[in-house]
Amino acid sequence: MRADLGKDPSQVSAMFDGVAARYDLTNNVLSVGNAPLWRVATTRAVDPKAGEKILDVAAGTGTSSASLARSGASVVAADFSPGMIEVGRQRQAHVPNLVFVEADATDLPFGDDEFDAVTISFGLRNVNDPQQALREFLRVTKPGGRLVVCEFSHPANPLMRTGYDVYQRWIMPSLVRLTSSNDTAYEYLNESIGAWPDQAALAARIRAAGWSEVAYRNLTGGIVALHRGRKPGTPPVE
Repeated sequence: MRADLGKDPSQVSAMFDGVAARYDLTNNVLSVGNAPLWRVATTRAVDPKAGEKILDVAAGTGTSSASLARSGASVVAADFSPGMIEVGRQRQAHVPNLVFVEADATDLPFGDDEFDAVTISFGLRNVNDPQQALREFLRVTKPGGRLVVCEFSHPANPLMRTGYDVYQRWIMPSLVRLTSSNDTAYEYLNESIGAWPDQAALAARIRAAGWSEVAYRNLTGGIVALHRGRKPGTPPVE
């Protein structure tokens, strides 16, 4: 099955259940090998440190979570797809400081001021109420804590934008049919990227949710953008 842009949580969750087994392979192929580079950039932006507690929302199979956990930080991988969590627990069973939790980004089952950093990669656009999710991220982050959002965006260069459109329309569907266990789900991928706000608009939404020091930088010419923010307040003395 596939979801639509109404982003009904049950539909989106079921859609990701259906692609979980081959999700990482498909992502690596569709990104033309860029997915690992984007993950490295995101991990560096989060800047995890040993002893910190980090929440990775929409963590999927936990590939990004495992990257964060290599620092020695305690990482919670949250996702609302039971299928993704099941695959993630199997693949990341060797990571001792990583736990998986089934959770809705708009109603997180965590206390106030619990995490040193919250991050989400390629998941915010799949949430039915992104603004509420951003407010929830703020709630569970400690004062002075960090937010990093890695998400598909809009290339600024007209030539790259045209090339990317050609890739999405004509090349990606063929690659999906070769690699994905549910190729119709990836029709939603293209639609959701096209409907997603550009870099400046997303930065404005993050500020509106209460985050300060909001900034962004483009990856791969703006096909992906990294947005960062900080929760106002003084970090607690440990």
